[in-house]
Amino acid sequence: MDTTTDPMWDAIIVGGGAAGLTAGVVLARAQFTTLLVDGGEPRNGPAEHMHGYLTRDGMVPKEFVATGQDEFARYGGTLMRASVSGARRGPDGTFELRLGDDRVPDGADAPSLGDDRVLRARSVLVATGLTDELPGIPGLAERWATEVHHCPHCHGYEVRGRAVAVIGGAAVSAHLAALMRRYSSSVTFCVNGAEVGADERRRVTAYGVRLVDGRVTRIATREGAPGVSGTGDGEGGGETVIELDDGRTVACEAVFVAPRPVPHDAILTALGAGKDPASGLVAVDPHGATDVPGLWAAGNVVNPRAQVVSAAGAGSVAAVNMAAWLLDRELSAAVQAGGLGAGSVI
Repeated sequence: MDTTTDPMWDAIIVGGGAAGLTAGVVLARAQFTTLLVDGGEPRNGPAEHMHGYLTRDGMVPKEFVATGQDEFARYGGTLMRASVSGARRGPDGTFELRLGDDRVPDGADAPSLGDDRVLRARSVLVATGLTDELPGIPGLAERWATEVHHCPHCHGYEVRGRAVAVIGGAAVSAHLAALMRRYSSSVTFCVNGAEVGADERRRVTAYGVRLVDGRVTRIATREGAPGVSGTGDGEGGGETVIELDDGRTVACEAVFVAPRPVPHDAILTALGAGKDPASGLVAVDPHGATDVPGLWAAGNVVNPRAQVVSAAGAGSVAAVNMAAWLLDRELSAAVQAGGLGAGSVI
């Protein structure tokens, strides 16, 4: 398709992380005109390395994205650095996406959009991810993705054998602290208002987790800090110190906490996609299709627990389903047009 004369894309993908890029490669290889729009702010951008992705373990997230972009472009896909500020579905079932003001000016290979900043497509995949909303604990945000982590399967191995503290809360139970006990013999669960019943306390303490009641007021750095001051429990030596409201401190070398996931689902809801009443997330079927024909979603925007590898898999599944959906409509259109003229039935 010549985008200078026909602005209708077969597929537009919003979001250029693992899910979006994987979907883009699949669709571009299948010879569908595919545009990927990305704002350039991946969820795992602050992380130094990614893990759990076969053959890509330890890769820097930015290098992963850059490699994926190269592969997508090599198959004829088009990349655009921009955000999408609005979306609507036309009466003919196609989609219109309006770009935000942060769009990078057109490069030599970028499609010309004129002044209206509107993109049109037969199908759309939203892979915009989410924002990790951190607890409002002073000192936590600046240590995010370096000393403070949230996923034991992503970062637990790298802190094995170190003193670990898990900060509880509405989204964190003692289960996370027990899981971290697999990686370290020194795990402290700062309850911090989390609901921990008597039975759960017995289970995790029997497993070797130390529970410390009290509210966390700050995370700081201090040389030669003790394990838990004022309690006589152990020796620390870690530089990261969790301060409690009763004056005690918990020293550790790594902190785990569960942020509140906030999906970037504004495009999906603007297009009328329904949500799961139980989870509050936009509902998709096993192929990533929403209840709006022609609209798919993949990755953290609909599955906050998805890691890089599972997000990529979801993007691939969605793209294959999109290709089948697009082909079905092309077949129907060909029949209505009386055939393309290149085939015959004997």
